[in-house]
Amino acid sequence: MKHSVALCVLATMAWGIAAVAFGQEGVPRSSAKEIRDDFVDVDRRLLDMARDWPADKYDYKMKPEMRTFGAVLVHVASGNVYAAKAGKGEKVKWDELDPKNYPDKASVVALLEKSFADSETVLKSWPDAQFTKTVEPWLDVLEHGGEHYGLLVAYYRANGIVPPESRPKK
Repeated sequence: MKHSVALCVLATMAWGIAAVAFGQEGVPRSSAKEIRDDFVDVDRRLLDMARDWPADKYDYKMKPEMRTFGAVLVHVASGNVYAAKAGKGEKVKWDELDPKNYPDKASVVALLEKSFADSETVLKSWPDAQFTKTVEPWLDVLEHGGEHYGLLVAYYRANGIVPPESRPKK
């Protein structure tokens, strides 16, 4: 019996130490905070890639039927434009922005900066309680951005370039 109690005490202490070490102090993060943080993080990763990718490779495609690097980013921005409008309660459908209107790195980066800022402003304006009713459009657009982030990692690797997020931190 003494051994069982001692084992339980040790297991509880180990769990407590691990929780503190990993920053999980028993206070669950809200769904609203999780979605906001993840949404902003994916946007940041994509914007880092857009700024980092060589300007002369913005027209790179892995295969002829695929989008160019720049067109993928314009497509991602389309999702964020949708999220900003839908998040404000507008009746809106997901319209694709035309990549031809963003012919170079500077215009694509500017589009991303604006669409990310607009959608993040609306997202941050949502009260936490709203997330108990719906997580849309945020979850769909978050997933969409994450999928295209993964695709762009493949573009980087196919060109022998290490993606910004995978580089050693300075």
